[in-house]
Amino acid sequence: MIRSFFQKAINSNKTLNKESEKAQLNYSLPPKDSRSKARELVLNLQDEICTGLENIDGKGRFHEESWERPEGGGGRSRVMREGNIFEQGGVNFSEVHGRELPPSILNQRPEAKGHPWFATGTSMVLHPHNPYIPTVHLNYRYFEAGPVWWFGGGADLTPFYPYLEDARHFHKTHKQACDSVSPEFHKVFKPWCDEYFFLKHRGETRGIGGIFYDYQDGSGVLYKGPDPNGPAAKISNEIGKSTKNWEQLFNLANACGNAFLPSYCPIIEKRKNQNYGAKEREFQLYRRGRYVEFNLVWDRGTIFGLQTNGRTESILMSLPPLARWEYGYIANPGSREALLTEVFTKPQNWFDDVSLEEKCREYQAFN
Repeated sequence: MIRSFFQKAINSNKTLNKESEKAQLNYSLPPKDSRSKARELVLNLQDEICTGLENIDGKGRFHEESWERPEGGGGRSRVMREGNIFEQGGVNFSEVHGRELPPSILNQRPEAKGHPWFATGTSMVLHPHNPYIPTVHLNYRYFEAGPVWWFGGGADLTPFYPYLEDARHFHKTHKQACDSVSPEFHKVFKPWCDEYFFLKHRGETRGIGGIFYDYQDGSGVLYKGPDPNGPAAKISNEIGKSTKNWEQLFNLANACGNAFLPSYCPIIEKRKNQNYGAKEREFQLYRRGRYVEFNLVWDRGTIFGLQTNGRTESILMSLPPLARWEYGYIANPGSREALLTEVFTKPQNWFDDVSLEEKCREYQAFN
């Protein structure tokens, strides 16, 4: 009788475990229309952002090229050149699929090996004429391979002659977008952005950051980057398990994508009529060289695109039309150029650091 009792208990536990595994599997699976919904999201973002940018530029228009990928899928690239505001900029959409994943993905998610894969996203980089208007980048994407799926994305700002109020506005707008879905997101995604857009060979950030996230699959772990001892990982560990379903992560991408124009256009309006000379232009081109270095050496999107035989012109659309390199450049002490290289290429508490505000006022770089 005792043996029978324990056998029933074991069988009962097995049933419960199977039900639990089934429930977890069902929770983690995306909806049946996940691919079409993700595709529609990024297509709409491309359309809305292009319309908004054309309106604020006033002269420039995006010229579209559609392309097909031999292994499966394709996209549409839109490029603006020589506008009133933008020297060059591109807003891309892609939807690609295939059978063999590149090493850049399998190294991160080996469980996706052997599954046909699908990826869609929109990416954008804008290089303005005026050195007082920052370069800006955006990317939102969705990936599926068998049982594996995730959302990733973010936006970051790269000023050349920075203003603290502009940095605060950009960060505040994206924080509000993240908070509209969960107040936990921005706490992790802001330092993750500082970590990701970091030129290791230069020891500096690409700009003032913004938000960045990747591999968001509802598993409960917010930070999934390579540095387990960094600030983003530490905050994620303090938050603990933060399970989000597919719809919540979809809403995050939607909210953050739609926050882009409100985060950037007011900065353009404020700075577009500021006068500049040859010195400011030369410094802008010098700092653009650092942008090129990051995109060609460290950016995972560039690496993924090239490894999956994407359209090279679309992948390298992020590079500026002009850039320069100067050996051993050192900014003059006390200059606006020094403020950028010493302060605005380091992670900062943009909202609450009184000393940062005082320093920016000293350099006439507050507002």
